[in-house]
Amino acid sequence: MDASVISILSTVFMVVFAIEAIWWIVWMAISVTRKIFANFYFMLVTFIIWGVIGIITIIRMNPNYAIIDVILAIVPFIILPGMVKIITEYQRGVLFRFGKLSGLLGPGFNVIFPFGIDKVIKVDLRTFTIDVAKQEVITKDNVPVNVDAVVYFNVLDPILAITKVANYTQSTTLLGQTILRSILGQHELDEMLAKRAELNEKLRELLDEATDPWGIKVTAVEIKSIELPDTMKRAMAKQAEAERERRAKVIFADGEFQASQKLKEAAAVISAEPAALQLRYLQTLPELAAEKNSTILFPIPIELFNIFTKLTESKKDE
Repeated sequence: MDASVISILSTVFMVVFAIEAIWWIVWMAISVTRKIFANFYFMLVTFIIWGVIGIITIIRMNPNYAIIDVILAIVPFIILPGMVKIITEYQRGVLFRFGKLSGLLGPGFNVIFPFGIDKVIKVDLRTFTIDVAKQEVITKDNVPVNVDAVVYFNVLDPILAITKVANYTQSTTLLGQTILRSILGQHELDEMLAKRAELNEKLRELLDEATDPWGIKVTAVEIKSIELPDTMKRAMAKQAEAERERRAKVIFADGEFQASQKLKEAAAVISAEPAALQLRYLQTLPELAAEKNSTILFPIPIELFNIFTKLTESKKDE
């Protein structure tokens, strides 16, 4: 091969290797800043081996080494991209190295071992919402009801969520259904309808305690609806109607009692002053004739009634 051609190829390969070397060094610097020292040492060793072989091939610049030069130029593009793992802010990465738990990756740019040595499982830390399907519950007073609920939870410990349970979302859902049936079955229907807030808190505490070994934090449990049978709805409607009628009768009777007391007091006042009865009689006349009617009035002096009163008293004396 001509010397000028060899010189040009040598220059080209030197430029390519210099660019790739700078790129490799940048990746090693990222590993150091992220405190991923195992990956840094791996890249350092591979970089030294790659650099030594590259320098030797460039110095000799023999056409027989052309295949080696091409392979050395491709190596960085094979190794380095496979070492990138980007974790978003709301996620964490559980790192396994040779199948063994190695640590937790934070958000941002991370460097891992290539060729399947490292495996990263991303875990979402945002709040999940589980719609617990309707469950048929027999209350303590033997009333069948259909109850559904909503569970809010988030992953508190990603390592436990991956290593202690196969599917933490499905497991939390099934556990929520079980606890919902068992707890509501210990209460009567009236308690379920009147003390829903207390039941929500009790369900949350029990579910949070059960999922704590999985690294799950249950933030809230809300009972959405309680569906009653039609017969029970009719019975409750009759009960409410009867209760309203009872209250109406009590109020009416109380009003009659208060009115009778006032009439008794008025009668005592009128009996003390006979002229007051005459005034009351005259006051009643315009009230009766206030509107158009066919009522006929015959005014009778009050003194005439005194005659009947005296006759009644004389008969009593006899």
